[in-house]
Amino acid sequence: MANAQADGQWYPPEWPELIRALASGDLTPAVPRRAATVMLLKDTGDGPAVHMLRRRTSMAFAGGAYAYPGGGVDPRDDDRHVRWAGPARAWWAERLGVDEAGAQAIVCAAVRETYEEAGVLLAGPTPDTVVGDTTGEDWEADRAALVARETSFAEFLDRRGLVLRSDLLGAWTRWITPEFEPRRYDTWFFVAALPEGQRTRNASTEADHTVWITPRDAAAGYDRGELLMMPPTIATLRRLTAYETAAEALDAAPSRDLTPVLATARLVEGEIVLSWPGHDEFTKRIPTGGAPA
Repeated sequence: MANAQADGQWYPPEWPELIRALASGDLTPAVPRRAATVMLLKDTGDGPAVHMLRRRTSMAFAGGAYAYPGGGVDPRDDDRHVRWAGPARAWWAERLGVDEAGAQAIVCAAVRETYEEAGVLLAGPTPDTVVGDTTGEDWEADRAALVARETSFAEFLDRRGLVLRSDLLGAWTRWITPEFEPRRYDTWFFVAALPEGQRTRNASTEADHTVWITPRDAAAGYDRGELLMMPPTIATLRRLTAYETAAEALDAAPSRDLTPVLATARLVEGEIVLSWPGHDEFTKRIPTGGAPA
């Protein structure tokens, strides 16, 4: 179970030991898995709200923390043809900093995970439409097959005759799990608006609670120590507070810097200093034999 600081920052108790092992050369960093997560937005009278889920406390990674729908890339989505609407794969490859096959797989992961964990599908029968309600038994059977990895997302889209709506996504930021963490992810964060006619539900086996909440209220809950979050989550929430509508946030996405944010750990005067470049609020000083400060 992770420790919570005075604010709501998720902080695993094993990190100091892992950081020391990395510094001494006793720990070889794991290769990060590609992943995608989506900040799903909808407009309210108080501005845009974001869909968040609370990870079960039993989860090995970030148990009890609030997060967005997301997960790892399925390699099967790299090279299979997908009906595609919106910017071309070459545009996405340049935007995400990967090759075209990788770009397709990352965008597929973003759309798939939103469907798997929130029941919302950013795809439609034509390039300018989106499916309606996806809560029927046949849709649920397909969703369960995706979760079990019995079928790939590309296969699901093909069988349903659906077009992936990449134009409904905006790439927002990219974070890489620190080198000392055994479960590492290279994660692209996207924004999207809840399509008309669809509704979210807690479809994730990894979450025990979901909520629509304004970024301002979520950040305030974090600052009070009431909502536990990892640094990328609260960092993105703070950036979202600047926008009055979901459309504004989506319009801002193409100009967002996608340089990866990777934590660094260094030894300074008997302390390990853990920092995330560009995000000073997360800096932690860890005595070589003690807990973080």
